[in-house]
Amino acid sequence: MKKFIESISNVWKIEELKNRILITLGLLLVYRFGAQVTLPGIDATQLTGLAGQTKDGLGSILDMFTGGAFSKASVFALGIMPYISASIVVQLMGIAIPYLQKLQSDGESGRKKINQITRWLTIVITLVQGPTYIYNLYRTLPSSAFILGFNSFEFLFSSVVILVTGTIFAMWLGEKITDKGIGNGISLLIMVGILARLPQAFIQEFTTRVTNNNGGPMLLVIEIIIWLLVIISCVLLVMAIRKIPVQYARRTTSGDFEQDMMGGNRQWIPLKLNASGVMPIIFAQAIMFIPAAVAGLSKSDASQSIVGAFSNMFGFWYNLVFATLIVVFTFFYTAITVPTNKMSDDLKRSGGFIPGVRPGVETSDYLDKVMSLITFPGSLFLALIAVFPAIVVSLMDVQQSWAMFFGGTSLIIMVGVAIDTIQQINSYLLNKHYDGLMKSGKNRKAVA
Repeated sequence: MKKFIESISNVWKIEELKNRILITLGLLLVYRFGAQVTLPGIDATQLTGLAGQTKDGLGSILDMFTGGAFSKASVFALGIMPYISASIVVQLMGIAIPYLQKLQSDGESGRKKINQITRWLTIVITLVQGPTYIYNLYRTLPSSAFILGFNSFEFLFSSVVILVTGTIFAMWLGEKITDKGIGNGISLLIMVGILARLPQAFIQEFTTRVTNNNGGPMLLVIEIIIWLLVIISCVLLVMAIRKIPVQYARRTTSGDFEQDMMGGNRQWIPLKLNASGVMPIIFAQAIMFIPAAVAGLSKSDASQSIVGAFSNMFGFWYNLVFATLIVVFTFFYTAITVPTNKMSDDLKRSGGFIPGVRPGVETSDYLDKVMSLITFPGSLFLALIAVFPAIVVSLMDVQQSWAMFFGGTSLIIMVGVAIDTIQQINSYLLNKHYDGLMKSGKNRKAVA
């Protein structure tokens, strides 16, 4: 504990790191402030219907990712999610469109062009989602909640413009945090939005268990212990890697005689247990909206039963299909994001080889086989974490808002972003010859 406190104090001794942290906190504060500002023309005291819509079920997921802005009809009601959707679409299109493939291989210039394409696609997606959100307000809120008049064109036009601007501004904040601050800005905006709902969810669970005498304090303590164990499991899932040993030929020169010695440098290739991160959960979550939407077009009894099954995110059939999709998408996303052929070619060009495996095609096949073997247990573990909120609701009668923090997309995002940010802070500390947050040892003086 003492080492950790010393490491925290060392953070403020590095001027650049301190400034980056302060900039990050300042921009996050701006984002959270904007999430509380209601759209002009809406009476903020009449949003109970919208809050009820996002209290449970799929609506709570949308509200969680926007940090409560969705249920408050905020100027940031769409949050940063249109940008995430655009990034996913561009990434998937990069598999099939040669122009995007060329941009991906063009280095920094290609990356800038891809970012520009993603920004324009974000605006297009927001222009579609904005009117849809306003239509939802018309259906949910009473007509008296619209100060400018129900179905007023002035309100519709101005609100769509504000929602689009809010998403663009949130995207700009995220990029500025990445550039001038610490950590991945877009991910930090999502994480802060998720964390904003944590205190309220815990207070509701505390009230239910202790004040209403539903299980008592002991059951609440057990829940907290289970929650901490799940967090530790998520950390292990994010950090777990399989090390593939790599050996490089050591070249020595003596006069005109040059000799390759095969006992040279030894390194390793880190293959992640969960190389796809949280993307399979996001893909699967998006697919889970489709059955209920399609079945809702029909009024038959079978269709209504499908709507009921796939609208209950804590139900058995919903989570069975959800977990299956996560396993499938984990393999799919890993296959398109881990280029074993390119890894093999790069290894061959740099004079490296895997002991016992021939360079070239055999190395590529070997890496692909190992990746498949470690992805299977990783996908099962990811699916288990994704459906764990439904398990704790079923077995322990946990409040749904509190159960959302026991797994799923929210917990994986929080753990992944926290680890990434700590690693960046850690690199600053190590560069200045301080002990990092993730490493123990004796403190060293900074080099001027």
